[in-house]
Amino acid sequence: MELPRGMKDFENSEYSKIESIRKRFLELSKIFGFEIMEPSPLELLSVIEAKSGPSIRDDVYFFSDKGDREVALRFDFTVGLTRYAAEQKSMKMPAKISSFGGVWRYDEPQKGRYRFFHQWDIEIFSKPNLEYDAEIIEFTSKFFEKIQLKNIVIDISHRKLVESYIKKIFDSENNELISDILRAVDKIQKKPRQEILKEFKEKGYSTDNLEKIITFSEIHGSPEEIEKKFDTNLLESWDELKTVFKSLQNRNVNNIQINFGIVRGLDYYSGIVFEAFDTSFDIGALIGGGRYDSLPSVFGRNDLGATGVAGGVERIILSLENQNSMLQEQDSRISILYVNDEMQPIAINLASTLRSKGILVDIDLAGKSLKKQMEQSTSAKFALIIAPKEFANGTVIIRDMTNRTEKETKVENLLSDPQSVLNL
Repeated sequence: MELPRGMKDFENSEYSKIESIRKRFLELSKIFGFEIMEPSPLELLSVIEAKSGPSIRDDVYFFSDKGDREVALRFDFTVGLTRYAAEQKSMKMPAKISSFGGVWRYDEPQKGRYRFFHQWDIEIFSKPNLEYDAEIIEFTSKFFEKIQLKNIVIDISHRKLVESYIKKIFDSENNELISDILRAVDKIQKKPRQEILKEFKEKGYSTDNLEKIITFSEIHGSPEEIEKKFDTNLLESWDELKTVFKSLQNRNVNNIQINFGIVRGLDYYSGIVFEAFDTSFDIGALIGGGRYDSLPSVFGRNDLGATGVAGGVERIILSLENQNSMLQEQDSRISILYVNDEMQPIAINLASTLRSKGILVDIDLAGKSLKKQMEQSTSAKFALIIAPKEFANGTVIIRDMTNRTEKETKVENLLSDPQSVLNL
């Protein structure tokens, strides 16, 4: 039997990596004061459309439930968290929320992205404040440090800044035109220049103007570097972008640069936007985020601003693997072996007792020979061998599976302090 296209099973080796990232994400969330929650995996389709418009139907899994309601599987965490925050009239501000879990998208499957995948997400809901934007980006940088992913650069920009330049070049306030050109800018890092020029020329846009926009979108560097080669007085919100950059430097976040080519594809972004890339691995953006003050108003909260970021876990794992990073926890497991069938119940009892004390224990339940049990225990740190003569004297044999040395220890001592006796 086959799985639906774009779906996959997560085997232990991959799932343990996902869990390792989850553990580190939750640790960092706690350090920064984000409270973990999980929004519903099922939303009314109308709620998701409120964020992204009717065209989102092409990108989500949706269906009619038994009550004839149109519902959709969770597309991301931002919609659910914003809906939740908007409903909490008495929620203390700023509200800092984090989430980790699976999302469903009816996108074309690609490297590091299936139609069901895992995301981590943090959001801050409050009155707009550039320091909140800086904190979201700081968290992102610290997260990559925590999972020991190197060669990360965080590109930041401002939607209003890019929009102001588009309006100037095209001499237009037309929202449809602005959205089209923003989409062109968003594609620049993914498609060749000539392909984009051809695509948008066919839509009726001036090639000369498109060339200027593409050239503009290739500008990147520090504020000082950009001001030397471009008249930033022409740009709306340049000072806001500089303020966030300066705040990040004050927070000791140095793997950042301004990049006018970052706009984020979704139309609801309204301020600072950013993406992070592994400069040693061509896999696309590992995370994306920014300010989206207009979204809470869709849920009736004109008084609420919002900023956040989400990261694709499977894509981050690919980057870690590309850098040969060991992400899994190194579990200190032990194996309990028994010499004969008479010793098996005693071994099982010992295994249960040690497990109740938090020790990671493996034991064969099929009655295999001692030789077979030993062969299956090569990944264990120690093996405890239960033998008739030694057990009659109240001892077990501890075999170090690394250097193949053995010693005896009292069962009484083992059970009273297994961590010390086994050096775990």
